[in-house]
Amino acid sequence: MAIKIFIDQGHNPQNPNAGAEGNGVREQDITYEIGVRLAALLNANSNFDAELSRNSPTEILGTTNATSLQTRVYAANSWGADFFISLHCNSSEIKEASGSEAYVFRSDSPAYDMGLRILEGLNYSTGLENRGVFVRPTLYVLRTTDMPAVLVEMGYISNPRDAYLMTYDPESFARGIYNGILLYYGML
Repeated sequence: MAIKIFIDQGHNPQNPNAGAEGNGVREQDITYEIGVRLAALLNANSNFDAELSRNSPTEILGTTNATSLQTRVYAANSWGADFFISLHCNSSEIKEASGSEAYVFRSDSPAYDMGLRILEGLNYSTGLENRGVFVRPTLYVLRTTDMPAVLVEMGYISNPRDAYLMTYDPESFARGIYNGILLYYGML
């Protein structure tokens, strides 16, 4: 039976729950594009079945920040996903801040190991620094999913190089996350 991976493309195309902006690009557009590419890679492999939280670039989930997050979690829980992976872009006042990091509900979990593998994959395919996996039990999507969940901050939208890479080479991010998933399941 195929492993079910729910890919949450963080944020909506507009409020409620619009994402960060930087260097002339928007987080919600980057996460949408990388998510579509990641789902295509997973669905081309018979070991996986992937679903997306946003199925078009204009789709808006929920009517408030809270219901936007609830809608994403509800979709993953109802589908019976084996893993929840939420895609995001980081932002910082420090323009030099760069790299990928991941957040999980707790360290003694499959999600922590998945986060480690995804960051390895991203580092290898994008060259961005692996900033590590951090425990963030307060994040709604990590706290309320029925399955292990990883929130991936793929790069810094506030950093010109990171933003450029995520915008103009989304395939390397999708491929890096995909390879991390394969590593986690011992398929690479």
